[in-house]
Amino acid sequence: MKKVVSNTTPIISLSSIGKLEILKELFEEIIIPKAVYNELKAKRSYGYNEVKADYIKVKPVKGKKYRDLLLNHMDLGEAETIALATELNADIVIIDDNIGYKIAKSSGLFVIRTLSVLLKAKDRGIIKSIKPLLDEMISKGRWYSKKVYKYVLKNAGELQ
Repeated sequence: MKKVVSNTTPIISLSSIGKLEILKELFEEIIIPKAVYNELKAKRSYGYNEVKADYIKVKPVKGKKYRDLLLNHMDLGEAETIALATELNADIVIIDDNIGYKIAKSSGLFVIRTLSVLLKAKDRGIIKSIKPLLDEMISKGRWYSKKVYKYVLKNAGELQ
């Protein structure tokens, strides 16, 4: 089983469209740091109840020095996600924030975003199409540039 660590936004995004189980189908288990759990439980919104799923495991970050260094560039959830992924030698990190994505990647981690999760789910036949899910995420508050929107749909073979 691959070790997959996720930040908050992917869980919120997939929960908002009722598709969090895609993570279970793709990866079996998702690990989140305590800070991500706390962010999800901070208000009753998307991800609040879903974070209790049996395939989501909460793990504390052991070493705080790297996390504290990362806090100069990002919020606590992202910093703990990258620090925990490094500690666990994670196979995959799911993080959407640009700065977090770039820092995780430069730290030698294999990083994907929520939209990559959807592309992978379509490739594996877990979902039939991405466009309705992407449109629903946008209607629920996620924002993607027109360039990213078109790029993802083109890669999914859904650009008209």
